[in-house]
Amino acid sequence: MDAVRVALLREVLDGTQWLPAARRFAGALRSSVVPQGGGLLLVGTEVYEPWHLAAHLVDEAAWSGLPELNPTLVRHRVAPGEPAHLSVGLGRIEAAGRGETLLVVAPQRPGAGLLERVHDARRAGATVLSLDGGDREVRGLAHEALSVPAGGEVDLDTVQHLVSAAAGENSVPAPRGRRRLRDRLAHLAAQLTAPPPGRW
Repeated sequence: MDAVRVALLREVLDGTQWLPAARRFAGALRSSVVPQGGGLLLVGTEVYEPWHLAAHLVDEAAWSGLPELNPTLVRHRVAPGEPAHLSVGLGRIEAAGRGETLLVVAPQRPGAGLLERVHDARRAGATVLSLDGGDREVRGLAHEALSVPAGGEVDLDTVQHLVSAAAGENSVPAPRGRRRLRDRLAHLAAQLTAPPPGRW
């Protein structure tokens, strides 16, 4: 979703709980990865891989100058011959610990195997965040959670767009001195006219 569509989406949702909730969650995400210099692990459920969120976070990391937002996509099944960035299996969660952040995206309740791994990662010191469908056990494992119940006014995909955009835009700019208005406008124009990303 490009910057214009995100702006339109925000206009439609202005006055609802979703904009402040997405910004709060994005702030928690940023504050857990930026001071650590990264270490963001992103995992879905057995039937839902958060491809789009991964791609949007990569884009936001580049546009905002915050490489710490670049996630490692952790997958339940990795096929032989996959590229390296798509070949990280669930064993990576087992190795997670202090200084790392685990973002769980779970529209429905994940299997017990993932929940156990997330619980172990939290006990080892990892920060756990969840974008979920309201499952109490998932929320109970998270230090910070944003629940999007099915059948509500927005869906989980929409909230993922809001969170990823807020994660990048609310950042403190990299120290470069004061940017002129022309520079800021040129940067905005470049973002708005960039072609949509291909398959991640």
